[in-house]
Amino acid sequence: MTAYDFAISGQHYLFDVQSFAHTVLAAGGDAYSYGLLDRTTQGVIDDVVSGTSELGVIMQTSATADALNAALAEAGLTFHELAVSAPLVALPASHPLVNAKSLAIEQLADYPYVYFDQGEDAPIAFYEEALAEVPRAKKVACTDRASLTELIMAINGYTITSGILVGITDGSALTTIPLKTNIQLHLGYVTADNRELTVMGERFVSHLKRSLDYYAQA
Repeated sequence: MTAYDFAISGQHYLFDVQSFAHTVLAAGGDAYSYGLLDRTTQGVIDDVVSGTSELGVIMQTSATADALNAALAEAGLTFHELAVSAPLVALPASHPLVNAKSLAIEQLADYPYVYFDQGEDAPIAFYEEALAEVPRAKKVACTDRASLTELIMAINGYTITSGILVGITDGSALTTIPLKTNIQLHLGYVTADNRELTVMGERFVSHLKRSLDYYAQA
């Protein structure tokens, strides 16, 4: 397994990429080995437990927080909330519902739902999308951020997101519309209970908080 000078693992978001880049640029140096690892939720947990990554960036929903926090505690990890965001529907510009002021989940029933695969038998609490438990007739799973965006555009589909997923570099590709729901997204990071953050880790968290304060929509 590769040993990194500093690494983080995260679900499929863009705000951690920006924060990681700022951290690396600020650190400088003539030689280094860093890692930014996109993982499933279980993959994030495994990486932080093993020490492959110093910390992990994840999202909880108000409906799944108890179950996810229980799984984190069992693994010896703690979730640190940095921001609360309202769920948004991400659609391509060509979608028939793109001009809606807000959308109910029932209005999306006829359109393909694109989501990040969490692996076989993953609990609902580990899914990255709010309302993942809602039955859907048309579903497409993927494992890559870019693939999700391309699939949504290609099949006129949708996903449920914090909005930050498409808020930085993919903003022109997808449009986000408020979802009618009482569910909230809790964005933050996880650390191992038996390890303190390094200077690099503290700097990353500082950048991550600033990014979330700027982009999160509550």
